[in-house]
Amino acid sequence: MEKAKISLYQLFVLILLFELGSAILVPLAMDAKQDAWLAILFGLAGGLLLYWVYYRIFLYYPELAPAEYMQKLLGKVLGSFLSFCYIIYFLYIAARVLRDFGEMLLTFAYIETPLFIVNALLILVIIYTVNKGIEVIARTGELFFLFVYFLAIVGFVLIISSGLIDINNLKPMLEDGIQPVVKVFVTQTLYFPFGEVIVFTMIFPYLTNKKKGKRTGFFAMALSGINLAIIMAINISVLGVDLASRSQFPLLSTIQSIQVAEFLERLEVFFMITAVICIFFKTSLFFYAALSSTAIIFKVKEPSKLTYPFGMVILFMSVTIASSYSEHLQEGLKFVTRFLSPPFFAIIPLLLLGIAFLKNRKKN
Repeated sequence: MEKAKISLYQLFVLILLFELGSAILVPLAMDAKQDAWLAILFGLAGGLLLYWVYYRIFLYYPELAPAEYMQKLLGKVLGSFLSFCYIIYFLYIAARVLRDFGEMLLTFAYIETPLFIVNALLILVIIYTVNKGIEVIARTGELFFLFVYFLAIVGFVLIISSGLIDINNLKPMLEDGIQPVVKVFVTQTLYFPFGEVIVFTMIFPYLTNKKKGKRTGFFAMALSGINLAIIMAINISVLGVDLASRSQFPLLSTIQSIQVAEFLERLEVFFMITAVICIFFKTSLFFYAALSSTAIIFKVKEPSKLTYPFGMVILFMSVTIASSYSEHLQEGLKFVTRFLSPPFFAIIPLLLLGIAFLKNRKKN
């Protein structure tokens, strides 16, 4: 691992930008219809529990990265194999997030531009940033954090001022009971976006104050979850359930509806800038986690040499991952969160925590 130090504020900023990431783009939890915001809050509660599991394992081995303590807990062969599976999964998720970025830009402005070219532009910037190390990523996050929140506040004020919000679109609450909300929570929002915070297990060892990392992470996740719930509530109240569920980018459609004083309109640029920044950090962190784990498993002395090959892998995966954006979206919300995410984000970490608890109890 590189010699780097991350402050608690930098951890807070990175988690917040990461959690917003691609979650602000897609019709998140819309299977719960007008109760989508409630399903997101349920996912937040479960995500906080998962974060506690990740951080608790880290406290048993505060100087080790996941690829190292997996070998310590499961043995070198099984631990290395499991770490390699996580590397593949992190690269896959990074490619999915990059695809979200490309599809958004093609929809927004660059209709005739090939998807490969748009994705290549961002991945080159990400390669350069990851090559500089986690400290540079964290400092960059500090620079963009306040800017993102400023745009979010301005956008919220403009939506309120335009009089688009119709609270009746959020009624009736729990029309079909609690079951649809729980189903969406178990199959979607628990893992996307909240379970994805497992990527920060690669960053915990760099913290300057390891004891307060849990509290900082809880606060960042809570704030991001509340923000996402508010965003989906606004989307539904402005667009209605049917349009919000059918829209590829509900927040973009909401912002396109803004008209204030008959001259302030076409404000999609607010959405685009915020989305690009958040997606940049989410892709960078998945990229960095995969790169660092690979360097540990295969004992690569100069991990920076892997950035360009890994970047090309992510780029080509992002283009070939699905034939269309609708297929890509269905794959993410129906297949990935139901079958791939549960073992990587919940089952395996819980098993590792149990093994760590037993081993350390015997040691004590």
